[in-house]
Amino acid sequence: MKSGNIGVTTENIFPVIKKFLYSDHEIFIREIVSNAVDATQKLKTLAGKGDFKGEMGDLKIRVSIDKDAKTITVSDNGIGMTADEIEKYINQIAFSGANDFLDKYKDDANAIIAVKWTCDGSPSYTLEETEKAERGTDIVMHLDDDCLEFLEKDKMEGLLRKYCHFLPVPIELVTPHQLPRGGENDAEVSPRGDSEGVVINNVEPLWAKKPADLKDEDYKEFYRHLFPMADEPLFWIHLNVDYPFNLTGILYFPKIKNNLDIQRNKIQLYCNQVFVTDAVEGIVPEFLTLLHGVIDSPDIPLNVSRSYLQSDANVKKISSYITKKVNDRLASIFKNEREDFEKKWDDIKIFIHYGLLTEEDYFDKAKAYFLLKDTEGKHYTLDEYQALIKDQQTNKDGQLVYLYANDPDAQYTYIDAAKQKGYNVLLMDGQLDAPLVGMLERKLEKTTFTRVDADVIDRLIQKEETQRNKLEAERSDKLSIVFRSQAPKTEKMDFNVEAQALGEDQLPVMMTQSEYMRRMKEMARLQPGMAFYGEMPDMYNIILNTDSPLIREVLEDCEKQTDEALKPIEAELRGLNARQAVLRQEQDKKKPEEITQEEKDDLKKCGEDIRAEQQKRDDVLKGYAEKNDRVHQLIDLALLQNGLLKGEALTRFVKRSVEMIK
Repeated sequence: MKSGNIGVTTENIFPVIKKFLYSDHEIFIREIVSNAVDATQKLKTLAGKGDFKGEMGDLKIRVSIDKDAKTITVSDNGIGMTADEIEKYINQIAFSGANDFLDKYKDDANAIIAVKWTCDGSPSYTLEETEKAERGTDIVMHLDDDCLEFLEKDKMEGLLRKYCHFLPVPIELVTPHQLPRGGENDAEVSPRGDSEGVVINNVEPLWAKKPADLKDEDYKEFYRHLFPMADEPLFWIHLNVDYPFNLTGILYFPKIKNNLDIQRNKIQLYCNQVFVTDAVEGIVPEFLTLLHGVIDSPDIPLNVSRSYLQSDANVKKISSYITKKVNDRLASIFKNEREDFEKKWDDIKIFIHYGLLTEEDYFDKAKAYFLLKDTEGKHYTLDEYQALIKDQQTNKDGQLVYLYANDPDAQYTYIDAAKQKGYNVLLMDGQLDAPLVGMLERKLEKTTFTRVDADVIDRLIQKEETQRNKLEAERSDKLSIVFRSQAPKTEKMDFNVEAQALGEDQLPVMMTQSEYMRRMKEMARLQPGMAFYGEMPDMYNIILNTDSPLIREVLEDCEKQTDEALKPIEAELRGLNARQAVLRQEQDKKKPEEITQEEKDDLKKCGEDIRAEQQKRDDVLKGYAEKNDRVHQLIDLALLQNGLLKGEALTRFVKRSVEMIK
C-alpha cells in the first residue's frame, strides 16, 4: 500500500470545493456521471480512429444504490486509470489528462492495472493494487447522514433523468445486492456488483440529428416527450451551427392560453448533452425565455454558476445567434405563409410583444412581420395600417389616431359609433397590449393611441371645432348636479358628470374613461414603481347628451319642480358672486402687503357664503333627483352598458324597469 498527500496548496481545499463549487449535491452527482461518460466516450473515440484493438463490449454507465452500506456507486467500462495516472490526474487538482489518455491507449489498448484509491475528504489518500477483471472505473461514494435522501430510488432516478437524460451513453439505475466494501472512507474505487438495471436515458436526442432527416411528427413527438401536458407547439426552430461556435438545439413556440401559461423555465441548457440549467435568463434574450425546448453547446462552460455563464463571450455570441435565427424564422413564415402566420398571430404575438418591450433594437427587426388586427379580424402590417387610416383618422393637429378596443362586446356601442364615422378600430386584448401602446407611440411618428371608449365620438378624433347649440352655463350646471348627486358613491370609482350636445341620434347618457388615467392604472399592475396610480380610484365621465329628448325632459321637469325653491337661492348667489368679483378686483389693484386683514376676512366670508348657498342649491336638486326614477334609470343604463352595475344596484334597476314597463 502507498500513501501520500494530494498536491494542493492549502489543507482546506476540500471544504472550499464542497461549500462553493459543489454546494449543490445534485451537481456533484451530475459531475461523477459525466466523468464516467467522458471515460466511455474516449474509448469510443479511439475505436473510431482504429487505435483501439480490444473488444469494447457493451458500453454503459451503471448507477447503483445500496441503502445498507449507505453508498452510491457509479461504474463505467470506459478507459480506466493506472496508479501512475491517478497520481498525476487525481492527486493534482484540476489537471486534465484527456490527451495523455488517448496517447497511452493508442499503443496499449488492453492494459488493465487495477488500483484502489481512497480518500476521506481530507488531503490524505491511500493507493493500493486490487483485483479487477473488467476495464473501467467504479466510484463508490459513502453518504453522510444529511445526504441519505439520495439512496431513495425515486430521488436518484429523478436526478438522473434531470441531468443525464440525454447523455450519449446508456445509463442504468440499479439497486444491487450488497456491494463489496473496501473500507469506511468516503470515496473509493472498488469492484461493482452484477445486478441488472433499466436504461433511463435517451442516447440520441432529436437535436443531435440532422434537420434534413427529420419530419414534422418527429419534432412534435419530441415536444410531447419534453412537455407531456402541453398543447401542440405552433412551430419550431432547429438550431445547428458549427462556426464560429458549436450549437445545436430545438426551440418551440408554445401555445399560450393565458397569463398562467407564461413560464420562463422551459428551455433546458445542455453542454455535450449534459444538463446544465433551465434558468436561462441572461443566457438567451429575455423575451425568448418564453419559448420551450433545448439548446446544447460544448462552448458553454459546464459551470454551476449562472453569473459565470452570462459573462462568457461564447454565451453572448450564442444569444445573438439565437435571436437572429428566431427573427429569420418568423420573417420567413410571414413572407411565405402569411395566411398561416395570421391564423397563429394571437398565439405568436405574446413573444413578439415581449421582445418589443424588452429589446430596444428588436422593433427594427420585427416591424416587417408585426401585425395589427382590427375588430373585423383583418390583419395589417404597420405600413399597411397607416395607409388605411391616414385620410380618415388624422386629427386637426396632424396626429394619426389609432382607435382600439380590448373588449368588443362590452365596447360595442363605442365601436359601432366609430364605424359610423368611417373609422377603423383595432382589437388590442393581449396580455402586454397596455405597455405596447406606449412603446408604439414612441416608435411611430405623430401617432397616438386612444381606446374607443375614452371619449364621445366627436372628441376622439377632433378634425375641426364643431358648433352646436349649447345650454347656457347655468342650466347645464343644474343638469350636471342632478345626475352627479345620484352617481354611485364608492372608494374604487369616481364619477364626473358633464353636459354636452352630441346629436339627437346618440344615446342620452354615455360613459367614458380617461385614456391617460386608465393607461396609468394598467401600467401600475405591471410596474411596481407606478403603484401610486394603482391605488387611485377608476375615473369615469358621465356625458349627458343635451340634444336627447329624454335629457331635455328631465331638465325641464327639474326646473318646473324646483323653480320656487331655487329662486331665492339663485338670487342670493348672483348677489354674492357679484360682490366677490368686486372684492377681488379691488384687491388685485393692491400689493399683497397693502391688503388689510379686514379685507382678507371680507373676501373669505363672501366665499364661505357662496359655498353655503351652493350647498343649499345642490340639496334642492339632489332632493328632486332622489325621487326621479328616470334619472336613476338613465344612470344605471350607462353603468350597465359598461359592466359597472352589479349586486343590489342591479336588482333595484331590474325592479324599477319592471315598474316603468307597467
